[in-house]
Amino acid sequence: MLSTFLADFRIIFERDPAARNWLEVLLCYPGLQALLFHRLCHWLHTIGIPFIPRFISQFSRSLTGIEIHPGAQIGQGVFIDHGMGVVIGETAIVGDYCLIYQGVTLGGTGKECGKRHPTLGENVVVGAGAKVLGNIQIGNNVRIGAGSVVLRDVPSDCTVVGIPGRIVYRSGVRVNPLEHGSLPDSEATVIRSLVDRIEILEQKLAELSEKPSSTPVQNWRDLNSDRVPMVKADSCQLRDKAIQQFLDGAGI
Repeated sequence: MLSTFLADFRIIFERDPAARNWLEVLLCYPGLQALLFHRLCHWLHTIGIPFIPRFISQFSRSLTGIEIHPGAQIGQGVFIDHGMGVVIGETAIVGDYCLIYQGVTLGGTGKECGKRHPTLGENVVVGAGAKVLGNIQIGNNVRIGAGSVVLRDVPSDCTVVGIPGRIVYRSGVRVNPLEHGSLPDSEATVIRSLVDRIEILEQKLAELSEKPSSTPVQNWRDLNSDRVPMVKADSCQLRDKAIQQFLDGAGI
């Protein structure tokens, strides 16, 4: 218990530049206070004591604004930053050194019994307002962008954004876990690609309508191949790749 508390305490100084002294962190950081209450509740819950763990967790919720069910399993070195509105369900599992921002929900998707909440690996960052729902697996070193809704498994070393969550980075791309402003807008990229495609087709259609045709067009393939030269292959392939990745969700 002591080593876990020290890990929870030290990680705040590593990840929050506003943390200046131990007394301030101990008395003014609701995330740390909520974890202290939860670890007591979880111990009471595991030894089978009824009612009291839930009562303590509800008291902690009223004090910190963070609701953690006594049955949730939370590793060491977890940092709940600010934390207001965070909800962690009964069967949720949070790995070591995860970073959770305010408004995050680790919840279920229905009234099913058994394991119904997500499992987070180690060093996972869940941005403000993100919702991770259902009995899904989130791999190690995953970053979930603010406001995202994740409903399916995510492999390790990925970055997920959007509703529903889509993978925008995979292994090999290193990004500071606190740089939320660096997350790309996959929806805007795809919409821009589609608008560019429409503009090109409209331009080619206008050119075709102004040019008299000596031979009838048999089908759209003849029109595309013989009379409407498309854009450069490289730019077309880039647009196709962006659209395909968006539609496929890059694996999730």
